[in-house]
Amino acid sequence: MARRVAKGLRIPRIFTQGREAHVLIEWKKADAVIRDRDGTIHFEMKGIEAPASWSQLAIEIAASRYFRKTGLRKKENSLRVLVDRVVEAVVGAARRQGGYFATKKDLEAFAEELRYILWTQRAAFNSPVWFNAGLWEKYKLVSNNCLYAWDAKKKTVRRVDNAYERPQCSACFIQRIDDSIEGIFELAKTEARLFKYGSGTGTNFSSLRSRYEELQSGGTSSGLISFLEVLDRGAGAIKSGGTTRRAAKMVVVDIDHPEVPEFIDWKMNEEKKAQALIAAGWPGDFEGAAYKTVSGQNANNSVRVTDRFMKAVEKNEEWGLRARGDGRVIRRFPARELWDRIARAAWACADPGVQFHDTANRWHTCPAGGAIHGSNPCSEYMFLDDSACNLSSLNLAKFFDDEGTFDLEGYRHTARVMFLAQEILVDYASYPTELIARNSHDYRPLGLGFANLGSMLMREGIAYDSDEGRAWAGALTALLSGTAYATSAEIAAVKGAFPEFRKNRASLVKVLKKHQAALQGISWSRLPPELRSLTTELWAGVVKSAAAGKGVRNAQATVIAPTGTIGLFMDCDTTGIEPDFSLLKRKKLAGGGEVEIINRSVEPALRRLGYDSPRILRILQYVRDHNSLAFCADLRPENRLIFSCATGPGALSPQAHLSMMAAVQPFLSGAISKTVNLPASATAEDLAQVFWRSWELGLKSVAVYRDGSKGAQPLSAAKTAPTENPFVKCPECGSPTELHSGCYRCSNCGFTVGCA
Repeated sequence: MARRVAKGLRIPRIFTQGREAHVLIEWKKADAVIRDRDGTIHFEMKGIEAPASWSQLAIEIAASRYFRKTGLRKKENSLRVLVDRVVEAVVGAARRQGGYFATKKDLEAFAEELRYILWTQRAAFNSPVWFNAGLWEKYKLVSNNCLYAWDAKKKTVRRVDNAYERPQCSACFIQRIDDSIEGIFELAKTEARLFKYGSGTGTNFSSLRSRYEELQSGGTSSGLISFLEVLDRGAGAIKSGGTTRRAAKMVVVDIDHPEVPEFIDWKMNEEKKAQALIAAGWPGDFEGAAYKTVSGQNANNSVRVTDRFMKAVEKNEEWGLRARGDGRVIRRFPARELWDRIARAAWACADPGVQFHDTANRWHTCPAGGAIHGSNPCSEYMFLDDSACNLSSLNLAKFFDDEGTFDLEGYRHTARVMFLAQEILVDYASYPTELIARNSHDYRPLGLGFANLGSMLMREGIAYDSDEGRAWAGALTALLSGTAYATSAEIAAVKGAFPEFRKNRASLVKVLKKHQAALQGISWSRLPPELRSLTTELWAGVVKSAAAGKGVRNAQATVIAPTGTIGLFMDCDTTGIEPDFSLLKRKKLAGGGEVEIINRSVEPALRRLGYDSPRILRILQYVRDHNSLAFCADLRPENRLIFSCATGPGALSPQAHLSMMAAVQPFLSGAISKTVNLPASATAEDLAQVFWRSWELGLKSVAVYRDGSKGAQPLSAAKTAPTENPFVKCPECGSPTELHSGCYRCSNCGFTVGCA
């Protein structure tokens, strides 16, 4: 007689071993005080319950950003309560949806493992989950916002009158825009709704007619730029997540739009105006009068280019800009002139970035649903228009022990648990429009990723710019993505594939095979042999399940997000895929204030490299004096590259950034949120070469920052010249911010412009 197989997923107790997670955590009480630079208290809360291992900064970020403080009889003041609120929301949704778990014990194991993962900072959800999830279940909060959600009983999308009962959980949205007044202001309405609950959105605006085209009613259109200015003002007026962070927004325009030359120059020209006002004495910070006076400051801008355009640049051919209505060429420019114009504008003000249309669509799993036209604000999520993606990120540094051994089982288990939780959130959540809600259900795209790569490599004594560093990054991304899709196949076996899977099976399998083939490009000889065998076996199973089995549950699985606020929440020294920014960090003190300390990765790295204690002390003092080890006599020459950072003496080259991105990109469903840092001395031609090399390496997008290219008043780190740091003042507390993965991040109060 055949043994009956339980229907549903089994969840082993890897971390909790049959015990409740909270008893495995040592807890402490802490006070949180965030002060402005002039000493004014920005936020204060006393007696916060937190895991003993959490830093003062992480506790303050959680308390000031994620604790619910209004609408309750008693404010949240505990990390135990915060995590319980979110986990209970996910578990309750799993019960209501049904079919995910084989037994009640597996559901309980999932809940306790998830709690432990979150409390030990092994991973974190994107910010909207922390902002919104569980508020109805735990506190019965009511909102009058009308949103849309999937109704499992009626098998359709329905309107939801309470935004907390079905909360917004996705950080990343892509929306289309119709070429009409109604369409433009409908987008403005849905953008406002997304910003309010802490999410970001991107749109390709190329459907809008240019000012060079006639209207059907007579006259000419007011044009693309005029409407972008209107929407920019709207984004600037709304604080994302209430007062949590500024709105995150992406504006994309195709390279053949008639107004693309004006779009390329838009921010550069506005930057010139702002700098003139600053020179005249107006305040020059982000929220000062100079920048509030000009337009275009509330979004990232990207130009979307095709392979045909890139070849036209290479051959110095003429390029036609086409009317949106009938497609006829109405303006002509040398392709190289447009290309140089992009580089010149990015040199002057860091915008626009570049997205590569054909590259993104060659890795598109669901072309039957349409082409990929745009991205979310930080460019890591690229999928269909009117779609959404919820993110989570693993903290890579948490999976290496003191001897440098990587916890393969813990890494895979954490990825599986987080991915399953994200999948449950898809139909638990609400969405701003009916179409986004339907597409979210029908395609179920997710964005599992990682953070703290730069810190992890330094701690292990591995240079970011090295073959070994790139091998580790590629392999861990491949393992992460393989685990995500393997989990997706597990879920599909019990819950069914995503509804649009059958139409896209051939293309999805083709893309999965491309991921699998890319494994051959990893330098496996530099890595533990078991990592190769496990990853290879995983991907073979994924391709088999998608091609011949019941498919996969999710159209997309992985991205590398900027991890702005959640990186601080997880005590990460570095964000996303970024290298260390500098060797001196600012550490929050209990009761307020901050001190500069040496990056937490430096001393462990020196010990792993075999330096004795007296020498380590001398090296650490050198860091305090110089914020660099580029010329430190006590450091062996062969070790200097290990301590290279994004800025300062001996800074990583642009090619180092691009090579790391190229090592990771072939294993991602989406793309990479990443800033390629260049020194103030870089030329526009240098930036053009970065853009060109990005295309050659098969990246889907790239953003650059040349030090000193923003007129917002720079604030330097100690021992470092202002021109060597892209610091600008935080608009909330006035502290310095750092530019990571396309977003400014304040380590004092957690202010972030960007996703996650």
